[in-house]
Amino acid sequence: MPTSPNPVAASPTASRIDRRDFLRAPLLGGMLLAGARLPLLAQAPAGSWRAGVGRARLTPDGPVWMAGYGARTSEGESALHDLWAKALAFEDPQGRRAVIVTVDNCGAPRALTERLATALKQRHGLARESILLNFSHTHSGPVIDGLTLPMWDFTPPQLERIAAYNRRFEEQLLAAADAALRDLAPATLSWGKSTAVFSANRRNNQEPDVPRLRAEGKVVGPVDHDVPVLAVHDGERRLKAALFGYACHTTTLSFNQFSGDYAGFAQLEIERRHPGTTALFTAGCGGNVNPLPRRTIALAEDYGRQMADAVDRVLTAPTKTVAGGLRCAFDYPTIPFASIPTRAQLEAGIADKDVYERKRSRHLLGKLDRGEPIPTSYDYPVQCWHLGELTLIALGGEPMVEYALQLKAELGPNTIVLGYSNDVLAYIPNERVLREGGYEGNTSMRLWGHPSPWATGIENKIMTSALRLARA
Repeated sequence: MPTSPNPVAASPTASRIDRRDFLRAPLLGGMLLAGARLPLLAQAPAGSWRAGVGRARLTPDGPVWMAGYGARTSEGESALHDLWAKALAFEDPQGRRAVIVTVDNCGAPRALTERLATALKQRHGLARESILLNFSHTHSGPVIDGLTLPMWDFTPPQLERIAAYNRRFEEQLLAAADAALRDLAPATLSWGKSTAVFSANRRNNQEPDVPRLRAEGKVVGPVDHDVPVLAVHDGERRLKAALFGYACHTTTLSFNQFSGDYAGFAQLEIERRHPGTTALFTAGCGGNVNPLPRRTIALAEDYGRQMADAVDRVLTAPTKTVAGGLRCAFDYPTIPFASIPTRAQLEAGIADKDVYERKRSRHLLGKLDRGEPIPTSYDYPVQCWHLGELTLIALGGEPMVEYALQLKAELGPNTIVLGYSNDVLAYIPNERVLREGGYEGNTSMRLWGHPSPWATGIENKIMTSALRLARA
């Protein structure tokens, strides 16, 4: 989560990353061509998949502080469009169920997502591994308590408005999931992939140079231009839901109006083109990838249309039907921090010239003063769903794009990789970025109150866990 624009990995599988240039498919403009053919789909027979959708509005009804950028100086008070929690529930032919909730917000801490999982287990009997939350990471949504250390000095009325919004936010996420599970009905699932090419690796390209570099074909650095689409058709062959994603920060916009950024505009456009459909955006591994250029509403709308075009390319082409059953798994590999500061170091940090270092030092000193240990590691969430032959891996935090590239190279083309899932805890560098340092590899850890950067070996631990779950 940025506060401003901004030899091979150590994993034993890193050498197998597919580093070929991505195909840059031509972009479609505007609506679908008249008379475009829809994919042939069989009606869902009895005993096949069932699916349900639900949604709940998240747009604040009054002023509340916005997350994402530390330079903001006032609350958000108006909206470009509504924010939503949307849910898609599945039930396989054997009666196994799962639900994914996609959220137009910067993220949420594990404590909130675990409360939601506990409520869904009590209400619907779902195990933790069958519940997936993915956050679009829009920087145009309200502050959620516990996501990072407070970057601003709030007044008491502002704190009250944040607390009130947070209560409603959590209730609405649960309401969306409840609605989807109540809506389960016979359905056909199919999936495919397209591309969109407005993202660029922000560590390898200077933002002002990107338009020229793109025109010259000289944009460099790893990116993932895939747009995976999971389509759900009801028993009458009508498009019920389109779950799609992209590995790129939702940071086109930076002013004080609520919106889902390009992902919000994409969902609106898909639902406009396909009345009665619920469009759900999932954020991929875009921790080091930005939409470039940016900063205007026109660009956010254009990127949204590009995403909708990519989704329609999938919907009007032959897709792979999801056959078989549902299998879900969850793991918490322990990833250590590189070092733990002493009390003397933290006391010195209170006088640091960097405001976020001062905040982190106070936060960690508060733990010591309360008799709490400073954590030496973090249990990192890794989740895997198999829907027939389709593998969906969900990683926590803000993973570098290399994680998705590597996992898809290892597991094959029937793989979708998400970031920003279940716990938005910090940036998740691969070994190269960890060595290079900078914002994603080092200094951003202060915003979450972590004691230091991650220790060497983080990439191997996460990759080992994800591959084990996927291959089990």
